[in-house]
Parts: sequence; structure tokens; C-alpha cells
Amino acid sequence: MAVKAPVLLSGGNPQIAKGYGDAPVQSYIAVMPGWKSSMWARLDTLIEKVVPGVAKAVKWNSPLYGPPGQGEEPTHWFLSIHCFDKYIKVAFFRGQSLNPVPPVASKSGDTRYFHVHEDEPVDEEAFADWVKQAAALPAEKM
Repeated sequence: MAVKAPVLLSGGNPQIAKGYGDAPVQSYIAVMPGWKSSMWARLDTLIEKVVPGVAKAVKWNSPLYGPPGQGEEPTHWFLSIHCFDKYIKVAFFRGQSLNPVPPVASKSGDTRYFHVHEDEPVDEEAFADWVKQAAALPAEKM
């Protein structure tokens, strides 16, 4: 039986069913196109290391990460990602409060973005520091 290829939405974002926990996030990572899958797998592992017990879900075809201890269906989030053709967009929902502030502004006040590109190495120490700071701030209810 042939495995059905994932549906990629406009811009290259995988279409993944809504779900809570690590499994739907790992399903999303597995079908991220090209270099993005291995890159985000590394950063997902880093997030788990920095925030033990991190809450995870896929909603709106995007993985979300939240503070631990929210139960089986968490509602509060500090970070999400979205896959585009040329990069992975990482949204820090309280990014304006991080030090240093992530480099890309958002139309929604407090959110800041960090773009992960194939040909630009990620400073994993700086990324881990943003994640640690973000997880300690009040999370966004969604």
C-alpha cells in the first residue's frame, strides 16, 4: 500500500489534523518539506531540553509550544512555527519582552518572529535562551 504524500498548503506548510501532545507535532515535523524537517526536529529537541515537560499541540496547521502542567488539552502557548517555501517562521508570542528581541517585527504588538533559513546556521544557544525566557512569561491563550 502506497503512503499518501502530505498535502502542502500555500507556501509549503503541511496540512496536519489538530491534535494535542507530542505525536501530532512529530507527524508535522516528519512531513515538513526538504531541509526543514531535520532542522525543526533538532530545534524541537532543544525546546524539550530547555523546557522539560513542554506542552505541545498542532492547531491551525501549526505546532504550538506551551508551558508544562496544563493537562491533556493545553490552551496557553509561548511559541509556534509555520512552514514557508524558503524558511520556517518561529513566532514568540511575547517576543517584545525577550532580551534580545527576536529580529522580525509583527503586526500584532507583542509577537516577534525569528526566521530559520536553510543557508543560515541557527545560533542554538541564543535560540534556547529565547525559548527559556518565553516559557517563563505569561503564555498566550488560544
